Amino acid sequence: MSNDAPTPPGVPPTTAPRIHRVLVRPGGQPFEVPPGHSLIEAALAVGVNLPRSCRNGTCRTCMARLVEGRVHYRIAWPGLSFDEHDEGWILPCVAEPDTDLVIELITPATGSAAPLDPAG
Repeated sequence: MSNDAPTPPGVPPTTAPRIHRVLVRPGGQPFEVPPGHSLIEAALAVGVNLPRSCRNGTCRTCMARLVEGRVHYRIAWPGLSFDEHDEGWILPCVAEPDTDLVIELITPATGSAAPLDPAG
């Protein structure tokens, strides 16, 4: 007898938390984010050096644009204005992925791409 019975109609299937893949543009290497980890934590664990400083959503050093995907935050409202949030800016230090992501490192003041610093 198997415990793999089909899900009854109208009942959403249960899903285990999954690892999400993140691609950093321009020119960054992809990395994976395990459940319960912020983008910064997961990047650092595999040697991807994203801009960072405070790790609590206040300094805005890590600010990036979300190109594809969806995130949620560990804190009620990270250090983003409503306009920045609506424009797709995220703070990877307190963001956890809900889906696979593509993020872009862009300097908000200039709108130009900020390449990854290999030295971190």
